[in-house]
Parts: sequence; C-alpha cells; structure tokens
Amino acid sequence: MPTTVDSPPPARPLSLGVIFLTLYIDLIGFSIGFPFGPDLLDYYLKLEGHTGALGWLLAHTDALSHSFGIENYAPVLFGGVIASVFSVLQFVFAPFWGALSDRRGRRGVLLVTVAGTGFSYLLWVCSGSFWLFLVSRIVSGAFSGNLSVATAAVADVTTRQERSKAMGLVGAAFGLGLITGPTLGAITVHFNLLERHPSLARFGINPFSVPALVALAFCVINLIWISARFHETLTPAVRSEAREPRLRNPIKAILGLENPAVRRANLVAFIYSVAFVGMESTLTFLAFKRFGYDSRQNGMLLGFMGLCAIVTQGYIVRKLLKVAEEIKILRSGLVFTAGGLLLIGYAVHPWMLYVGLASLAFGSGLVNPATTGLISLYASTAEQGRVLGIFRSLGSLTRAFTPILAGIVFWRYGSASVFVAGAVACAASLVLAATLPRPAK
Repeated sequence: MPTTVDSPPPARPLSLGVIFLTLYIDLIGFSIGFPFGPDLLDYYLKLEGHTGALGWLLAHTDALSHSFGIENYAPVLFGGVIASVFSVLQFVFAPFWGALSDRRGRRGVLLVTVAGTGFSYLLWVCSGSFWLFLVSRIVSGAFSGNLSVATAAVADVTTRQERSKAMGLVGAAFGLGLITGPTLGAITVHFNLLERHPSLARFGINPFSVPALVALAFCVINLIWISARFHETLTPAVRSEAREPRLRNPIKAILGLENPAVRRANLVAFIYSVAFVGMESTLTFLAFKRFGYDSRQNGMLLGFMGLCAIVTQGYIVRKLLKVAEEIKILRSGLVFTAGGLLLIGYAVHPWMLYVGLASLAFGSGLVNPATTGLISLYASTAEQGRVLGIFRSLGSLTRAFTPILAGIVFWRYGSASVFVAGAVACAASLVLAATLPRPAK
C-alpha cells in the first residue's frame, strides 16, 4: 500500500533557483581546498616537525600503516583521518540542524550555519599552526548543516509529484559546486601572501590563506544572498507540529526512525554510498598506478565525472521522472553504477576508464535524486528537516570511515578490489530497493 501523509505542502514562497544558488555558493567554498591536501601536510610538517598534535597524529597513522603491512601509505591515511574528523562532526550535527530547521524555520538555521562555516574559514586564513587548522575543520564540520536544511526547503516548496525531479537540481548544484570549488582552489593556491609579505606570518597567514579568503568571501556572499532572497518556506502551523530539536546520539536517531520505509530507503542509500565513496577515494590512485596519470589528467578525469553527473541530475533524471517512478529509476541507477565500477576496476585502456566513469556518473545521477525524493515522500511535512538531516548524516558516516578502509583494501588486495567490492555493494542495494513501497503522491 502507498505510504500515507498527514498534510498538504505549503504554498510556494521561494523559487528553486534561489535554493540552487544557495547550495552552489556553499559547495564552492566547501570544496576549494580539495586539490592541495598533501601540500597542507608538507607545509605543517616543515613548520612544526613531528611535534604537538601533528606529531601525535602522524605517529598513530604511521603505526596503523605498518600494522597493515603497507609502506608509504601514512600520508594518504593521514589525509583520511583529517577528512574523517570533518565527516564525523557532520554525522553528529546534520540531524540536529535539520530538526532545528523544522522547528525554527529554514532561513534562520541557514544563516547560522553559513555564518559558522564562514568563521571556520576565517580561522583557516589565520592557521599559522596545525592545531588551529584542525580547529577550523572541527568548527566547519559542526556547522555543516546547510545541505540537509536547503534540501528540506526543496521539499517545502514542491508538490509531491515534482519532489524527486526537484531533488535532481540539488544534485546538479552539488556537482557543479564540486567542479568549480577545486578549480578555484587549484588557481588561488599559487598566490602565497608570505612570498611578498613575510611579516604576515606573525598573524597566522600561511600559503593557503588566499584560497581560505576566497572561501570566506563566498560565505559572505551566501549570507547576503540568503538574507535578501531566501524567504522562509515553513508556515508557523507546520513548525508547531515539529519535535523540539536536541542534539542526540545520531545512531539512536537513525534507529529511532518510526517509518519502516524511511529506514529501508536510508539503508539502500547507506550501502550505495559506501560503494561510491570507496570509488571516489581510490580512483585517482588507480589512474596513476595503472595508466600513469598526473595531477592534470586526474583533474580532467574528475571533471568529466562531475560533468556527467550534472547533466544526468540536472536534465536527464528530470525527464525520466515524467515517465517512470522513483523506485524503477533507483534500481536502474544501481545497475548502471555496478556496471561502471566493474568496467573501471578491470580497465586496461584509458577509454575503458572514461566509459566506466560515464556509466557510474549516470547511475549516480539516477540514484541520488531518487533516494532523496523517496525519503522526502515517505516522511511527513513536519519532519522533512529531521529525516533529510539523518539521510545526510548517514552519507557523512560513510565518508568518515570508507576512505581509510578503501585505501587499505586498495593497497593490500590490488587496484580492482575496491571497485569489485563496490559493485557487490550496489547489488545488495538493488535487492533491498526491490522491497521499497511505492510512495503516495
């Protein structure tokens, strides 16, 4: 039987274009530091050596690397640990910000989270020591509730028939931001303020302060944009029905979901996310190891995947949803993703790598809006922020542990192993997806 809902959607006080630009600007700032992770480690190592917080982390990642019998993996493992700090905080705080937006409204929570993220970039600008850089990542992770709140706003301003199509725009904003941000990062990192003004070092200015300033500028632009154009999407009546938000154990929040359809859809998305993040974190290593790709060629590879995802989520999936239901599109996406992973894993020519990525990006472009749309449709109007916050929280959980696990599997068992395991995970998600109920519209 179709899942029932308890109230109709509110009127449309806000356009999807406003939400799209809010997400796009936010994701540019978020991803601007992606291209120079190893350079950050080298800089702080030269500055501080193996002392303090940096020395402690390196000692433990070195020991973990040796325990798995993997040489020269410690720098990669270190980068995974830093990324995990951010992702764990996202995992903890995303449901809280989502639930708070259900109760207090989307606009106010977005302003708070964007301002908090901006403060984290300001700390990064002045991170003359590794511990301050680490604090900036912790602050950024704690305030990274923007995506779940903005996604809930999409649910507020769309009818049930349009919901999944609109979620494709969220994915397109995500993909476009993750292409623009790293490109800007790669350009701006060449501008080192210390080369011309060495005295700025006493204020914590570092070689990465210019990209951090650019990210901060995008946060300021986003704050102005939200203040001027982002009108509240929840009526007082809907807000009064929401639960009082509180910070709680996210595992309990996930297990405490009353709706079995929401729980099952989240499980499908979680298993799929493990496969996708495993691919994402090892793809450039495979391209380097198997085909000798350098940073520029890997950048083109990632840009190609992002472009395919944008076209799929921004255009193709919106057309498909006019003639097919979300569950059918979800299952098709899982099949294309599994096929793409296998083709990449066993690629013997670069063209096979690109064909596999195209298949994977197409599959991902179907899976992401379909799962987001299904979870939103299964949930009631008064809990969109909380439920979508938990959904995003699970995605953050996969990003906390999968890169480290995938790296260990990649170096111990060969470059194809991660991709074959990912295809198996997609097959498991496909079996679970077959049991999802059709949502009411």
